[in-house]
Amino acid sequence: MNNEVIMNKIKKLQEMINESNEIVFFGGAGVSTDSGIKDFRSKDGLYNQKHKQNLMYMLSVDCFNKEPKNFFDFYRENFNCLMVQPNITHKYLKKLEDVGKLKAIVTQNIDGLHQKAGSTNVYEVHGTLYENYCLECHEFYSAEYIFNSVEVPKCKCGSIIKPKVTLYGEMLPEAYSQAQQIIYEADMLIVAGTSLTVEPASSLVRMFKGKYLVIINNDATFYDSKATLVLNNNLKDVFSNLK
Repeated sequence: MNNEVIMNKIKKLQEMINESNEIVFFGGAGVSTDSGIKDFRSKDGLYNQKHKQNLMYMLSVDCFNKEPKNFFDFYRENFNCLMVQPNITHKYLKKLEDVGKLKAIVTQNIDGLHQKAGSTNVYEVHGTLYENYCLECHEFYSAEYIFNSVEVPKCKCGSIIKPKVTLYGEMLPEAYSQAQQIIYEADMLIVAGTSLTVEPASSLVRMFKGKYLVIINNDATFYDSKATLVLNNNLKDVFSNLK
């Protein structure tokens, strides 16, 4: 796709944003790749790397319960985002919130980068690495405590501490049902950095009844035919050209 076509699509996206006042942004792992965090399904993503065990198992509640040391070794190696900083996409969304157009962010990410950028109305449908609780006494522990531990992180009461992230085999948090409602009420939904293959989070797109559905992703998605506008581009190239 030549540059003129891309810029025309970005111009169209800008016009839609200017016209809309109840915008919701729904993002996946691709939103954070420009900050240096690996995604899941791209050619360099976690699913396409070699692991000692099946990736879905390593990120499952079964692994957490049966092999907590293996779980935490993998978790600490691949999900430590404490020093990672927001990128242009996170910063643009903060600006869009400040002018009153962006009503909410729905994210599949657990990295907290939207909050680091200053966004306040964020629905984390897969949880967050910044909240960790003892399974027995429910004492809170910081992400620093988890990532600085060497073995299985334990509470002072002796029980295991669990990150408040949604593992395979677990129910989604309350934020998911809240996200359904906020997307249903939106007049524009911008979907970015997600292949829309993970259920049930990807089903959130079906809740949208508004005017403009925009999908921004490097690769095609199942929902492209339903979109008002599709941009198969890097998010940085799109959001750095928006006002």
